[in-house]
Amino acid sequence: MSETTAPVVRTEATARGKGARISLRALQIVLALFYGFASALPKLIAHPSAVESFDTLGWGSAGMYTIGVLELAGAVGLLIPVLAPVAAVSLSALMVGAFITQITAFDGEYAATPLILIMPLALIAWVRRQDATSLTKLASGRRA
Repeated sequence: MSETTAPVVRTEATARGKGARISLRALQIVLALFYGFASALPKLIAHPSAVESFDTLGWGSAGMYTIGVLELAGAVGLLIPVLAPVAAVSLSALMVGAFITQITAFDGEYAATPLILIMPLALIAWVRRQDATSLTKLASGRRA
């Protein structure tokens, strides 16, 4: 080993950091799968339950497809590191709207679901906030 090469020392803190990064990435994947398949897909294929819900709201198919596309875009964004914080914040805003809709139009039957989903989205947005800085630099044409 040369004098300029230092041995790599793995400490408990770096091992914990790697585990936290892997856990966060797994959370992003799980949420992306949920938003892509369980939430967006029924809207985009006009599943009868989704059609009925949006008809009850008076939003019709245009509202249903719009929400479905926004959820699918958020799901894809969660999988792209530089877009993950923006996607998490955007999906959180969508969940605030879903919560308000559940309370006002559906008597709060499933109102807890959007609130529960906001928590991991907020965690992703917070931990990945440096990636949003990279996105800003990328969008403005500066080097990251």
